[in-house]
This record gives sequence, structure tokens and C-alpha cells, in this order.
Amino acid sequence: MAFATRHFVRAASSTAATAAAKKLIVKHVTVIGGGLMGAGIAQVAAASGHTVVLVDQSDEILKKSTKGIEESLKRVTKKKFADKPEAGAEFVEKTLKNITTSTDAVAVVHSTDLVIEAIVENQEIKNELFKRLDKFAPEHTIFASNTSSLQITQLANSTTRQDRFGGLHFFNPVPMMKLVEVIKTPMTSQKTFESLVDFSKAVGKSPVSCKDTPGFIVNRLLVPYMMEAVRLFERGDASKEDIDVAMKLGAGYPMGPFELLDYVGLDTSKYIIDGWHSLEPDNPLFAPSPLLNKLVEEKKLGKKTGEGFYKYK
Repeated sequence: MAFATRHFVRAASSTAATAAAKKLIVKHVTVIGGGLMGAGIAQVAAASGHTVVLVDQSDEILKKSTKGIEESLKRVTKKKFADKPEAGAEFVEKTLKNITTSTDAVAVVHSTDLVIEAIVENQEIKNELFKRLDKFAPEHTIFASNTSSLQITQLANSTTRQDRFGGLHFFNPVPMMKLVEVIKTPMTSQKTFESLVDFSKAVGKSPVSCKDTPGFIVNRLLVPYMMEAVRLFERGDASKEDIDVAMKLGAGYPMGPFELLDYVGLDTSKYIIDGWHSLEPDNPLFAPSPLLNKLVEEKKLGKKTGEGFYKYK
């Protein structure tokens, strides 16, 4: 009996080892989208030793992205290598060498382990991108979206690799924020999920797992909170200034809900809540706001336009 038990344990260990051996270790990463999120993801991946191709529509955008990454790296080194400026300069140079750029996504995915999409929050555009790349990426390549509001399952269904598709939701600014939400759809394989978790840890982040539910964890809690603050203000129950102060001093939040809305962008917040409202029209948490809609219509989108709930110089 003891021999049988030992044999079973050895067999189980061997099976686990084989499964682990098949798990993909991500070395080459393709990031689609050279905006703040995409550039930030490319930076942390390159800084942790991955080779990265950053893709966008024009060389002009990519030059701006690369410059932003270099400036961000220099800010990081001031803290990380405060007493060792030479080591800091070497770190910046080495990280930048790990990044190349391209305007042709199809041409660069043929040898990548992981594709991370960080483009505009538009279902059709994302679906078209994944559908196209699916034809050219190797069989082992994992696809992931950095979407904050769209369903990962719907994106995965635009490809033939639903088992090798998941969500990797980073937070802005990526180099500073430690969290990554790893989203597993009903079709995502355990091997893919574990590979995404391992990659998140490899780039220095703390991964949390969530099913493919609207908003995942953070935004599912955060967006309704911000919308409730707007409703409180709309009803005349309190001023936006007092609501912000209350949440900062009473709840210990670094920003009040209106400050945060202006920082995130009122158009982004409206897009998210409208999408969720279309999925669950009877859910009061997802009810649209007339005031938010009005501000967006007036192009008062927050800090990026100089005015939202507050004015900025």
C-alpha cells in the first residue's frame, strides 16, 4: 500500500511537472497602442528584461511614445538609483534597447509570445484588430486586452484562440501602479491564465484574478461610486467641493470623486457607464447621468481639455 501511495505521488508530481513545463514563459511581447497605457506597459516589460515591439499607426506617434518612455525611465532612476547615477543611466539605456517600434502589427506578431492590445475603447475596432492578428500570430501566442470596460469574452470570440486569450488590465500610470487585473474567461485555459499571472509578476506587478464581469474588480466598484457622487451633486444634496473633501478626509482617498472623474476623463467615464447600462438597463448603479452627458456634449472632458467638473489653467 505504501509503495502504491509513493507511486501515485510520484505520478502526480510528474504530471504537475509536465503541465508546468508546458506553461508558456513570455519573453517576447508585442504591445499594440503607443498611448499612455501602451507605452507604460512597454516600459515595464522592457525594464524587466522582455524584448518589446511597440506598435502604432504612425512613426510620429511612436517617436512621442519612445520619448515619453525615456523621460519616465529617467524619473524612475532618480529614485531607484539616487546614489548610483551611472547605474541609472545604464538601466535606461538597457531598457530602451529592449524596445523597438513598428507601424505594421501583422509583420511583427509572427515571433511574439504575447500580444497586449491597448488601443481605443471601441469593440468593433478591437475585434477587427484581433481577428487580423489571429491569422498571422504563431499558435502558441497569447492574446490579451488592456480594456477597462469591454467584455474579454466578446473580444476573444473574434479569434480562433479563445483558450489563449485573457485580460491584462494595467492601471495608469503603469510604471507606478502595482496592480494588474488578470481576467479569465470561461474559455481561457489554465495554462494561459497562469502564464498571464507569471508575466504580471515578472514585470513587477501584483496580479489579482477576476472573472469576465463588467468592470472587473476596481472599476466595477469605482465607477458606480463616482456616478453616485454625481447623483448626490445633481440632487443638490451637497456641493462637489464638499463631496471631494468628505471622501478625502473621511474615507482617506487621495482624490475626491469629482477630481478623479476629471483626471480619468468624463468621456471615458460616460463611455463605460453607457456600455454597462446597455448590458444591464435595469441596474440603478449603471444609470446614466444627465449632468455628465451635458458636460461631455460641451466637450468639457476634465483635465485634458482644461475644464470638467472643475476648471484647470
